[in-house]
Amino acid sequence: MNLLSDRITNMSTSATLAMAAKARELRAEGKDIIGLSLGEPDFNTPDFIKNAAIEAINQNYNSYSPVDGYVELKEAVITKFKRDNNLTYTLPQIVVSTGAKQSLYNVAQVMLNKGDEVILPCPYWVSYSDIVKVAEGIPVEVKTSIDTDFKMTASQLEAAITPKTKMLWFSSPCNPSGSLYSKEELEALAGVLRKHPNIYVVSDEIYEHINYTGKPHASMAGIEDMFDRTVTVNGVSKAFAMTGWRVGYIGAPDWIARACNKMQGQVTSGTNCIAQRAVITALNAKPSVINYMIDEFKTRRDMVLQLLEDIEGFKTNTPEGAFYVFPDVSFFFGKTLRGKTIHNATDFSLYLLEEALVATVTGDAFGNPDCIRISYAASQEQIKEAVKRIKAALV
Repeated sequence: MNLLSDRITNMSTSATLAMAAKARELRAEGKDIIGLSLGEPDFNTPDFIKNAAIEAINQNYNSYSPVDGYVELKEAVITKFKRDNNLTYTLPQIVVSTGAKQSLYNVAQVMLNKGDEVILPCPYWVSYSDIVKVAEGIPVEVKTSIDTDFKMTASQLEAAITPKTKMLWFSSPCNPSGSLYSKEELEALAGVLRKHPNIYVVSDEIYEHINYTGKPHASMAGIEDMFDRTVTVNGVSKAFAMTGWRVGYIGAPDWIARACNKMQGQVTSGTNCIAQRAVITALNAKPSVINYMIDEFKTRRDMVLQLLEDIEGFKTNTPEGAFYVFPDVSFFFGKTLRGKTIHNATDFSLYLLEEALVATVTGDAFGNPDCIRISYAASQEQIKEAVKRIKAALV
């Protein structure tokens, strides 16, 4: 008798968390591991946000909060959407959750029935596929390549649509590729979706502010005819270096938001009250307060790309956002290095961990078996040393 459910037995382990755990094991053995696997800024949460949390503690915020978030926080989210994205939401259309991952899970649970198809442009964030599967949906992967900056075209979207298609999920800027959809590219995708009015969109914009183009961020909900068909997911983890605070949110059609509120009320209820009070302060601040982080990430991006150019077999493009590079490493497949044969990206990523003592993540986890994800949310010194080690391990 299987005591565990088929649901959990069939679920994949998060590859990013698994690699981080493996790196911790090796560190415990005394190995000097450089971690370039986790999607976590290496900055501290800004002091003005931490001070808001301290003030909330002193003001005795210690009771259950409303399931969908404090009104003051929802108002701050509304202000942020209008200021940064020119999107006009109302209070019933906002749901605050324990991280954007819970926001995504809520949406899948309230929107998908068994057999509903969800289009996922590859590469996609590691948890999308399993979140869809747990809701008994069917992930439909649309392959892209480094030559098109890992972005899905309108023709690819059209070809992927079937009578069972219920949703399209994507992130921009993208984790893991750093790709950024322009307004023109989103309009092209929307042109296809207008012909299929029953398909809804999840637009994951958690990396919105980490944008190196100098152009305003483009939101799918801001494209003509798409507002009432789009769930915009965001949070404070990446831009404000608040990963452990666990606060995400959605702006959505009110009927979807009400359903997410209902779902959340039976699972976690309201998000941590102290974290919510801190996020009010974060969202009401001008985005320019975090420019120092964005500037440093851009410097690191340019550095890691330049360093990787010196390694034969790494094929790279220039990501326009987030803090990842996603090189194609298929050059090494079939080769034997230090007695170990590299069959795929997973083998290659494990080889780098064991032989170069550098933690990356296999592209298999993101729906692209030819690439690995390298996070440059690390110091410049660590990045230089990591690439030096990688180069030495591949000679």
